[in-house]
Amino acid sequence: MSDLINVKVTVNGMAYEREVEPRMLLVDFIRHELGLTGTHVGCEHGVCGTCTILFDGSPVRSCLLFAVQAVGHEIRTIEGLGTIDHLHPVQEAFREAHGAQCGFCTPGMIMSVLPFLEENQDPTEQEIREAIDGNLCRCTGYQHIIQAVELASDKLAEQRQSVKEGR
Repeated sequence: MSDLINVKVTVNGMAYEREVEPRMLLVDFIRHELGLTGTHVGCEHGVCGTCTILFDGSPVRSCLLFAVQAVGHEIRTIEGLGTIDHLHPVQEAFREAHGAQCGFCTPGMIMSVLPFLEENQDPTEQEIREAIDGNLCRCTGYQHIIQAVELASDKLAEQRQSVKEGR
């Protein structure tokens, strides 16, 4: 008798199937079973935000879920946003505004602000601060991250305008 459970998930638009221990955390499944190491492991208590992914479009801490809980759900990780040659506008903004220093918190920050910016297309600084308050950064002092989110908002607005104009 096997103690393993079959897990079928969709991550970044691709279907995966693995047999894993029932207690395997989603963050470990993403990193170790799928090799998507952009999702970082930080506190393992849902406090720091480094493991944030999009779960059916909403930001969640992947260290607080078991892999088996992801069956039937859509998962998006930082690897599903853009490529090194064609970054997502939010990734571009973080690069251009120096929103990353050591980079450890950056994937979680980006995955947290992505749905926020989809819902709030012209956020205030206070709204940005509230949107990222569940993500800890030990390096930047947050000012460059806030500037990166402001820039990302502008880039997304430009992208929406280009689509609207058919460019």
